[in-house]
Amino acid sequence: MSQYALPLDWPADPRDDEFLISPSNARVVHQLEHWSTWPVMAVLLVGPRKSGRSLLARIFAAKSGGQLIDDAERQSETTIFHAWNHAQEIRRPLIVVADAPPPEWKIKLPDLRSRLAATPVARIEPPDEELMHALFERLFLRRGLDARPELIQWLILRIERSHVALLRTVDLLDQAVLQRHKRLSIPLARVTLSEAGLIAPRSTDPEAEAP
Repeated sequence: MSQYALPLDWPADPRDDEFLISPSNARVVHQLEHWSTWPVMAVLLVGPRKSGRSLLARIFAAKSGGQLIDDAERQSETTIFHAWNHAQEIRRPLIVVADAPPPEWKIKLPDLRSRLAATPVARIEPPDEELMHALFERLFLRRGLDARPELIQWLILRIERSHVALLRTVDLLDQAVLQRHKRLSIPLARVTLSEAGLIAPRSTDPEAEAP
């Protein structure tokens, strides 16, 4: 598992300065690293929430000397328009982070709409198994939880393949360990996640007899 990290002088929490790279997001990182080949000095970075898109954008802006506009749908269209134009003038990249590109992102300003239509899109895909495994390891370690490899594999096979589901799973298991005063285990995970509706109940899970 490789990583894409912020420059050493970036004032960030040292636990949160690395974007994990797997086949599901390697194309995006490659696209950002080769920004000099873009048709315009701007890119739309889109993808699921909690996917690390803001971290990736911060890393890219710091490394390239470019400008970042996060949560673009909630920003002034005029501000984005001027930032786009400025990026072309100074030949430094602008990275615009959004949930989805136009036309899913409804833009009222015609001049901005035409500029974003000419802007390349970099898309973060749902996490693959390799990334899910690495994220589970990292998140459990940060919570001080002893997650054995067999538990992580059991979770990967059962929860939805999404960053939101992964984070919610870790939150729920962290709470369960504290509240039930039990060690982290497959039986504890089965009960906790079934009650939360994140996995199928045991009676409908043909593989639920795993220890």
